[in-house]
Amino acid sequence: MPELPEVETVKRGLAPTFEGALITKVDQNRPDLRFQFPVDFANRLTGRRLTVLSRRSKYLLGDIDSGDVLVMHLGMSGSFRIENDLADATPGSFVHARSKDPKHDHVVFHLESADGARARIVYNDPRRFGFMDLIARPALAEHPFFRDLGLEPLGNDLGGETLARLFNGRKTPLKAALLNQKLIAGLGNIYVCEALWRTGLSPERAAGTLVTRTGRPTKKAEELAANIRATLEDAIRAGGSSLRDHTQADGTLGYFQHSFAVYDREGESCRTPGCTGTVARLVQSNRSTFHCPACQT
Repeated sequence: MPELPEVETVKRGLAPTFEGALITKVDQNRPDLRFQFPVDFANRLTGRRLTVLSRRSKYLLGDIDSGDVLVMHLGMSGSFRIENDLADATPGSFVHARSKDPKHDHVVFHLESADGARARIVYNDPRRFGFMDLIARPALAEHPFFRDLGLEPLGNDLGGETLARLFNGRKTPLKAALLNQKLIAGLGNIYVCEALWRTGLSPERAAGTLVTRTGRPTKKAEELAANIRATLEDAIRAGGSSLRDHTQADGTLGYFQHSFAVYDREGESCRTPGCTGTVARLVQSNRSTFHCPACQT
C-alpha cells in the first residue's frame, strides 16, 4: 500500500489540473474496482466542478460542487496520469516501470479548466485494489472509512503532549502504537521505522515508557513527534518513496528511498554517527521492522 507521503505527493501533482476544473465526461470502464462503484457514478460527476482536492490519511478527497466528495484510494497498484494535447501522458524517468496498458485504465476524467484548456486524468490499476466512492460532505466524518481515524501526523496536533495522551498506560510495543490508525492516521511501516531510528527508540519498547508518572511527555516523546513530522516532510519533498508501483501524478519518481537509514537495510552498518551497530530485521504483527539494536533502546 502507498504510505502517506506517496498519497500527499499524488495529491499535489493532481491539484493544479483537477482543482477548479469542470468534469465534462467520465469514462467508467468497469463496474467495480476493489468495491462496486456507487450508483450513477459517472453521471453524478459529469457537468460538475471539483473545487478542492485534499487528503485524509491515505485517502484523496475531491470536493464536488454538488456537495458530494469524490473519495479515492490507490490500493496497491493504482496510479494517476495526466494527459493533454501538449504533453506526453507519462513524463519523467522511471526506476520501476508504470502500467501504461490501456486495459487497466479503469476511470478517465475529462476536464476543462476555467480558461478552456482540456486535459484528462486517467486512473490505472492493474491489481484493482484501489477504489472510488461518492459521499455527501456532511456524512463524511461518520462514514466507516473515516470515523475511527486518528489525528493527522502532519497537522498541528502532533507533539509530545499528544503522544503522551495517546500512549499513557499503553504496554503495546511502540511501533504497533504508532501504526494504530485509530491513534495516528496515515503512518505506515517505512516511515515509522525511519522516525524511530532518528529518535534512537526501540520499536519493541512499550509505548507507555514515553510518558512520565504524572502523564507528561518525556524528552524522547518530544523528539519522536518532531522526527515523525520531519521524516514525512523529507519524503514528501523527495516525492514519496516510490516503492514498486507508486510515482508522482506526473510520472516522475521520488528518490527518498535512497536515503532510508534502516528500512530494508538489514545487515548494513548503522548510519548513526559513532554507532558500531548493524541494522537488524524483526517481525512485528506480520510486518518487517528494521532497526539498530545498538543505538535504538
